[in-house]
Amino acid sequence: MSTNFDNQGGTQWQTEGHEDVAVITEKFRNLIVWNDNVNTFEWVIESLIEICDHNPEQAEQCALFIHHKGKYGVKKGDFDTLRPQCEALIDRGIQATIDY
Repeated sequence: MSTNFDNQGGTQWQTEGHEDVAVITEKFRNLIVWNDNVNTFEWVIESLIEICDHNPEQAEQCALFIHHKGKYGVKKGDFDTLRPQCEALIDRGIQATIDY
């Protein structure tokens, strides 16, 4: 059996005998929000609730982690799901990136 990966990292092809079999190996990514000296806790919390579907307690905990640690992975998922959320946070002036 041999194994090949596509360029996106989402599908692994294994050759068994003379057949190629697709095996899904989705790599989850993290939506990272970075601390800054501009945005208020309230704005970050409101944004996480509206954009990332956090409940108020989750959003508040994330904001505290962001503030004290400098950054925090507020959401985990596939790239296609996280990208519009990341862009929406950036549009609100919140520094956000997607990382592994």
